[in-house]
Amino acid sequence: MEKRWTYRELPPPQNISDLGKKLNINPYLTAILLQRSISDFDTAKKFFRPSLDHLHDPFLMKDMEQAVMRLKTAIDRNEKILIYGDYDVDGTTAVALVFSYLKSFYPQCDFYIPDRYAEGYGVSENGIIWAEENGYKLIIALDLGIKSADMVTLASHKGIDFIICDHHLPGGSIPNAVAVLDPKREDCNYPFDELSGCGLGFKLIQAFARKFKSEEEVFEYVDLVAVSIASDIVPINGENRTLAHFGLQKLNQNPRPGLKALKDIAMLKGELDISSVVFSLGPRINAAGRVAHAKAAVELLISATEVEANTLAEKVNLKNDLRREFDLNITEEAVAMIEGDEKLRSAKSTVLFKDTWHKGVIGIVAARCVEKYHRPTVILTESNDKVTGSARSVKDFDLYRALENCSDLLEKYGGHKYAAGLTLERSNVNAFQKRFEEIVSASLTEEMQTPVVEIDLALPLDAITPKFISILKQMSPFGPENPKPTFEARNLYVANSLSSFKDKHVRFLVGQSGNENVFQVVGFDLSIYYEQLSSGENFKMVFTVEENTYNGITAIQLRAKDIKFESA
Repeated sequence: MEKRWTYRELPPPQNISDLGKKLNINPYLTAILLQRSISDFDTAKKFFRPSLDHLHDPFLMKDMEQAVMRLKTAIDRNEKILIYGDYDVDGTTAVALVFSYLKSFYPQCDFYIPDRYAEGYGVSENGIIWAEENGYKLIIALDLGIKSADMVTLASHKGIDFIICDHHLPGGSIPNAVAVLDPKREDCNYPFDELSGCGLGFKLIQAFARKFKSEEEVFEYVDLVAVSIASDIVPINGENRTLAHFGLQKLNQNPRPGLKALKDIAMLKGELDISSVVFSLGPRINAAGRVAHAKAAVELLISATEVEANTLAEKVNLKNDLRREFDLNITEEAVAMIEGDEKLRSAKSTVLFKDTWHKGVIGIVAARCVEKYHRPTVILTESNDKVTGSARSVKDFDLYRALENCSDLLEKYGGHKYAAGLTLERSNVNAFQKRFEEIVSASLTEEMQTPVVEIDLALPLDAITPKFISILKQMSPFGPENPKPTFEARNLYVANSLSSFKDKHVRFLVGQSGNENVFQVVGFDLSIYYEQLSSGENFKMVFTVEENTYNGITAIQLRAKDIKFESA
């Protein structure tokens, strides 16, 4: 499928010149900074030199004082405290962080993760009953709870208090808990509202430590926060950028045993960045809750020794292998269903249902179908006598609004513009499929159906120098709101060493007319261009710049994202 190249707006030349002089960097890098709203020396200094001093005062968050004082009261009274969290990466890292910190000085605490299949998302009645039966007086809810007002009320009737740490948008009313820490509350003036669930857990223990213990101790847990920031796809700017920077530093230099074991089992070499966490560590942690119980992920993350961690990492990795098998098999079935049905093939949307598909991987399958067919997709299966599904969208198509327009056919739904979950009666599946297709057909444009490659700016190859690479690296960590800079270069030719590997990818040396520099290029999933590249035809290329280490030698490498030929 041909990709659509779009270009970010270039800042005014005078602004580029002025900031470039102040920072002593070339105009290409200066333009990228301005595109990211870094427009003066002080902002640039903060961007390039993150400091833990940049973290906001946790007591600026509404209800933080109440949360900290209730936690202190529980400890003073020797009450049992339950750390309750979601079963995904953000939830399990949050539980591991808060539990590990409290357990280091207070033995009367434990953790609880709801079962994805038996209890579903959020605070469950099963969880409240378990807490009551085991004598807990305080529950700290992490990465969930903002929409569990009824469960908080139930708990209070049983003499159990709640502290909620949730980063999701509140519903109509705020739960009547002792404290509700959520920077997305309309009445909360905290300066940064994009923390992950684990990030909120960190702010809670930071506030507690600042008031009653040593704040230095809490910075030991930033590796867990970095994993949550990467895996939950939250913006990597503001406070998240600081936490991610120092979290990755710890992850690379001195990770806790559980994360070290995961790095080893994933055979990750060299420096980990946000991308390697997203694609290697995150899926393994997630797999525990997708194909079994997420308690295994927390047990791994809180491991005290490398021996214990290695054993648990093996088990989690086996779950990931199983998850991958489910994922590939169901994706193959889904693609076969589409290809085997003319109506599905020509549709503007994809809605597929099979009652035997594994609930834990249907979100991944939906994402793979969007990748292949580039249209809004809903994958449905059966769970607890209901049909449940995961939906994924394409750029600029509002999936949540589309589901809103089908709400009379749904029992419940939730999510955001590009990803959502839903539950409905089996008898409504056909009607939902028809309605969803009608809604998508009415508003899905041709542009939305074309994959987009976003380009920061055009870059001649001779601008790529060691100094350029050094400054580019300091712009990391890259992710949402601070994407890895993407460049376009024209008048290119294959200089040497063109090869195809794994029948999908290409590798070659690239040169540019009128330019002496030659660079190694790797293009994943771009072997479709092999014949034209071998013909000697000039082309233009969208790429990112990276360093690649092979046999102990580090060299600059361009990673091609797309190629177009000058004759096209």
